[in-house]
Amino acid sequence: MKATWKKCIVVLAAMALLAAACGGSDDDSGDTAAAGSGDAGCDSVDDVALQLQWFAQAQFAGYYAAVDQGLYDDRCLNVNIVEGGVDIVPQQQLASGAADFAISWVPKALVSREEGIDIVNVAQIFQRSGTLQVSFADSGINGPADLAGKKVGSWGFGNEFELLAGSRAAGVEPGVDYEIVQQNFDMLALINGEIDAAQAMNYNEYAQVLETINPDTGELFTAEDLTVINWNDVGTAMLQDAIWADGTRLGDAAYQDITTRFIAASVEGWAWCRDNSADCVDVVLANGPTLGESHQTWQLNEISGLIWPSPDGAGLMDQGLWDQTVEVATAESVLAGPPDASSFTTEYAEAALKLLADAGVDATGSGFSLADVTLNEGGE
Repeated sequence: MKATWKKCIVVLAAMALLAAACGGSDDDSGDTAAAGSGDAGCDSVDDVALQLQWFAQAQFAGYYAAVDQGLYDDRCLNVNIVEGGVDIVPQQQLASGAADFAISWVPKALVSREEGIDIVNVAQIFQRSGTLQVSFADSGINGPADLAGKKVGSWGFGNEFELLAGSRAAGVEPGVDYEIVQQNFDMLALINGEIDAAQAMNYNEYAQVLETINPDTGELFTAEDLTVINWNDVGTAMLQDAIWADGTRLGDAAYQDITTRFIAASVEGWAWCRDNSADCVDVVLANGPTLGESHQTWQLNEISGLIWPSPDGAGLMDQGLWDQTVEVATAESVLAGPPDASSFTTEYAEAALKLLADAGVDATGSGFSLADVTLNEGGE
């Protein structure tokens, strides 16, 4: 999205405020300090509350790492990360003023926006969808068309749209050609044979199967025991974790400045986790010890694969994937119509990536590849 001259002026004003907030001067060294090199202190520090959409786990590792490694501090920010939960809607917390930024999936946030909540996607962190439909290899389910006549698990709550659109694209009507079964946020129904295909995130529930003993072998299930429908391959994948800002507050230069710095430090946190995965897992475990070490290691690896590589820079929106998300959302009547052009902006992510480039931070991850992670029973 190209910025207008008016937006360019806003960004320049925000940059000026950034230099002032971090005690920079008009020379080059002052600009470097304002970019968060950590070589200079801050004249003032801005408090920021970040609302997550779930409990502490590696899905949010980059934000916890940015706190732990002082990356927010370097940008003159004091960030408080607020965990989510079943009854917490991040975008509503943002709109109410309880949070300054929120992490939410794009379709869910767009529904809230259509209902009148003024929120804006300012950084698209996940570049790919992590949603899968998982079956056992002997089920005969290798693609969406094979769901016909099967019992198919789905969590609901807005997580099912890729499945519905993907099966319809294959000529298989949900609830008619196959039965939709309400699934818990685990894989027990699949393992117990109650359903033929289960909804899973590649970084969480899919790993839960691989952490479970196969009663036929006495060993853990393996990837060879399973087949997977990946909605990225089918063409109905929808954008997920993004940083959302308060649209009304984006009219204020100080909040614009905070937004740019917050995105920069957050992306740097994700880059640090990419390059220091074992240390990053330790950070996650220190903040959310419920899930085991091997599970969190798997999760961070898969999450990194949803972010990296980001050829244009992490946080920038891929217009094609945005359009695909909107198309699926409108086709499935998630949205009454396409959102307006102000529902996302790249100007703050672009400004943040400039700060990171000046600081020598790799925000593209062009050399990233998934690691081989060994899961232990129960994810321990």
